[in-house]
Amino acid sequence: MTAPVLEVQRLKKHFPVTRGLALQRTIGWVRAVNDVSFSIRPGETLSLVGESGAGKTTVARAVLLLEEPSDGALLFHGKDVLRFNGSELKEYRSNVQAVFQDPWGSMNPRMRVKTIVAEPLAVNTKLSKTEIRDKVLDLMRQVGLRPDQADLYPHEFSGGQRQRIAVARALALNPQLVVLDEPVSALDVSIRAQIMNLLKDIQATYGLSYLLIAHNLATVRYMSHAVAIMYLGEIVEFAEGDELFEQPLHPYTKALLSAALAADPDSSTEEIVLSGEMPSPLNPPRGCHFHPRCPMAMDICREVAPPVTQATPKHTVSCHLYP
Repeated sequence: MTAPVLEVQRLKKHFPVTRGLALQRTIGWVRAVNDVSFSIRPGETLSLVGESGAGKTTVARAVLLLEEPSDGALLFHGKDVLRFNGSELKEYRSNVQAVFQDPWGSMNPRMRVKTIVAEPLAVNTKLSKTEIRDKVLDLMRQVGLRPDQADLYPHEFSGGQRQRIAVARALALNPQLVVLDEPVSALDVSIRAQIMNLLKDIQATYGLSYLLIAHNLATVRYMSHAVAIMYLGEIVEFAEGDELFEQPLHPYTKALLSAALAADPDSSTEEIVLSGEMPSPLNPPRGCHFHPRCPMAMDICREVAPPVTQATPKHTVSCHLYP
């Protein structure tokens, strides 16, 4: 089996809650991410799925080194990223790029597109101006934009076109891993499929790995080789391929799938309505964090955190229903 591009091992990110102005003191911790582990192999897409507040984006920000983990390890080709400095750190940042949800917010409206796409090349490489210009025009062709559009400003493009520009910028340094943070959720439905197909074509051409942050399950199923379901900072279910969609195990996963619009309107699916909202990560429930909302909660769920159970060779779940 191919060695992973990225391994996340027991990642934790806790934010302090402080009180006072002059003399601040910590009164608690928000456990945004708690003991999360996964790996991503070359040319594959791993999706993190869950409600807002589940910790998906915090994981992505830690991978991008925008947040410093409280504990755990990030291994890039087996090397601990958190020990990198100097040239190793610069190389890692070049190899791990991002495409965010809002392409408008991630671009300088006063810069022409050719400058936006060229910025990573100008900062991180020693290419000449001519080589950078040629590279930019080639990137624009790869993402389905015309070279003559390079002189335009971001506001002169549609939302889908701006996301193509964001993809071109992310590809400029030939990365090995791209973090996709809700890359199509801000786009019209008619444009989403085009961007997803573009991302899959680029992945097939260059062998890129993706870490996809999403809540739209149709997008997740179409894009993913593996899926991790997150709830209150923890992964509660993980499966490869379509196994998670065809044989969900955790009650939370079943609830998410039942809330999604079925591809076949005649199909009979179990409707699961969750009560209440996700608890605060500042004071998570004892035992299984999901038990206050779980329609199948047992006494043990209220007291004991469930272990990770290997349901099948490629499917794990954290739930007392599967001893």
